[in-house]
Amino acid sequence: MDDIRERILQTEEMTLSNYATLCKNTKGRMREEEECQMRTAYQRDRDRIIHSNAFRRLKHKTQVFLTPRGDHYRTRLTHTFEVSQIARTIASGLRLNEDLTEAIALGHDLGHTPFGHAGERALDAVHPGGFKHYEQSLRVVDFLEKNGKGLNLTYEVRNGIVCHTTGTLAETLEGRVVKVADKIAYINHDIDDAIRAGIFSPDDIPMSMISVLGDTKSKRISTLVMSIILNSTDDIKMDEEIQEAFDELHSYMFANVYKNPVCKGEEGKAINILQRMYIFFKDNPETMPPDYIKICEKEGANRAACDYIAGMSDRYALSVFHKLFIPEAWT
Repeated sequence: MDDIRERILQTEEMTLSNYATLCKNTKGRMREEEECQMRTAYQRDRDRIIHSNAFRRLKHKTQVFLTPRGDHYRTRLTHTFEVSQIARTIASGLRLNEDLTEAIALGHDLGHTPFGHAGERALDAVHPGGFKHYEQSLRVVDFLEKNGKGLNLTYEVRNGIVCHTTGTLAETLEGRVVKVADKIAYINHDIDDAIRAGIFSPDDIPMSMISVLGDTKSKRISTLVMSIILNSTDDIKMDEEIQEAFDELHSYMFANVYKNPVCKGEEGKAINILQRMYIFFKDNPETMPPDYIKICEKEGANRAACDYIAGMSDRYALSVFHKLFIPEAWT
């Protein structure tokens, strides 16, 4: 059975680029453990993430539009799958480690709050030291999953998760691929959702972007991915013209969707809900589930309240808020 894993490791060494991260060179896990007979360490990390509670909760967490009623709007889970698909395509084209890339992509948003980035801003404003979803994602895999034991992932996956957004670059090219794939995914699927919501029409997108990137989601993603594959060697990048058009499209989405009062009009209510619950649980930690009471005893009520609320799905947050603050009808 050990030959199965060894064959995979040998195949990596023979077929991957010199810039790829070979699993045999991993810096290891936080706690040593026996190797799986069939899977490499990165494949094992991927599977641990998929089977985690936090991963399943992503299906009921907002991506952009708060708790949409239509079945076709993205959730945090469908966003994660789209990031994974785009990242694997790029990694394949560059002969990087697809298993490492996929594990990072699937785990990158595990710590995201309910109600999207509105929830992140809500906790950032009230939690001492602030709140960043990528730091919370690392906390989820290191400590919160499996009743406080964490998933014990490899260093490279953990580094890719915490470095998937602005700021410090991931140490591996696979982590940097996930960072750009995340942006490619959300910009393009948010255009799709915004058109579905009637925020703008395809004809409203300026021709300066369309003429370079393409006039459909599929064409834009293909253009961006191809540019990365053709222009990346020891770093991940696009050619200047496409990068400029992509940056322009990003700015367009911020102006017309991410800061649009029409599609963001309910976010103030979401922020109020999470902040009121945070204050309540901070002041009444005994009302939280047992796992969070344990966190309170070790790290304080602020940390426990933050972990509890950040892990909630949209609908669970609304249910808890209703139970705490909305009076029930007399029967």
